[in-house]
Amino acid sequence: MKRVFFYLVSWVLGVVALFIAHKNRYFPEWVDDFSIIFYCVLMGILGGCLYCLRGIYLNACVRGTWDDKWLPWYFIRPITSGISGGVSWLFLSAGLLVLDAEQSTGSSDIGFLALAFIAGLNVDKFISKIEQVAQATWGIEQSRSNSKEDK
Repeated sequence: MKRVFFYLVSWVLGVVALFIAHKNRYFPEWVDDFSIIFYCVLMGILGGCLYCLRGIYLNACVRGTWDDKWLPWYFIRPITSGISGGVSWLFLSAGLLVLDAEQSTGSSDIGFLALAFIAGLNVDKFISKIEQVAQATWGIEQSRSNSKEDK
């Protein structure tokens, strides 16, 4: 459990370091063209790490149900969360997902980042939502892993 904790904290510190490095212009200028995508991936990772860190204290401390069989999930989750954060940018930019809240001037980036964080926090629900969009837009059936029969 300790190695999972330190692994997740390392991800969080790495994300913070990347935010700071970008803010202080340690990256080449061309990276600025992709900064919102970059930030969405980072926010997704933060959301996933938060979810995992919460899982550690709930399962190890509160419920006392820690089980090492879940270790792969804890190690893979920040990666899947980062991918979900990036995909959230893609679907918002394409207009396939719409933020319902009224936006004020300059707030669109905050909406992108908020959705990326939520996508990273709850990957399963986000994938289910993306599959619903794909089904409604292109007639693509939901995957078996997200069907109600499996739950």
